[in-house]
Amino acid sequence: MTSSEKILEVNDLVIRFGGLTAIDGVNMHINKGEFVGLIGPNGAGKTTFFNSITGNVTPSEGSISFNGESLLKKSPDVISHMGISRTFQNIRIFPKMTVLENVSLPMHSKPSYNFFSAMLGLPSVKKADKIIQEKAMDFLHRLGIAEYKDYEAGTLPYGLQRRLEIARALAADLSLLLLDEPAAGMNNDECNELVELLQGIHEDFDISIMLIEHHIDVVLNLCSRIYVLNLGQLLAEGPPHEIQSNPDVIRAYLGERREGR
Repeated sequence: MTSSEKILEVNDLVIRFGGLTAIDGVNMHINKGEFVGLIGPNGAGKTTFFNSITGNVTPSEGSISFNGESLLKKSPDVISHMGISRTFQNIRIFPKMTVLENVSLPMHSKPSYNFFSAMLGLPSVKKADKIIQEKAMDFLHRLGIAEYKDYEAGTLPYGLQRRLEIARALAADLSLLLLDEPAAGMNNDECNELVELLQGIHEDFDISIMLIEHHIDVVLNLCSRIYVLNLGQLLAEGPPHEIQSNPDVIRAYLGERREGR
């Protein structure tokens, strides 16, 4: 359920690469339990914005806070452990590992036992590993890919690899999920399945989600609020019906999408 309490707050964000300003004075926020969209033309700065949240890019100016704590100067690993997880435009999985191993790995990054216990093979370690395996299987069932648990991840069809990447993100014990074009390369039927899947995940896991996506129908069906970036600046923000009818958004982005260009 959506709360008025902010889980993520970004103020006056500026990101420069040399003489290029990729993000220019952007202000955004996500409330707890909210499903928010981020759209805009290619090169608008959307992925750069995600990278600044996850610690992969250092802002030049401004502030980013998560649950009231600054994310500036924190490493991606630290930010991940704070409860922020993401997917990428280009799928990032371990292709030679099994599907089950891929989902188990994020949970092994927060072990309940120390190195020496693992070396000695103590019963507590075996019990903890069994719990991880069971949790991983739960995620695979939720994403509809449990039957592929023993397959090498790289052998899965594209759409199932997308599901695996989402399962890996969920396994990281998160409260904010950043999805970067999860419907890329999907046809209409696959997009509809993805919408249903993400709606269920949002409800069942009680998390906040921010979605970058070029399939406008996916965004409109999932998001209660949408931000629009253009040339690194915030062009508009509001509920779907306002964004659809905003002349500036239509001129900069939606008109081209509707014409299929």
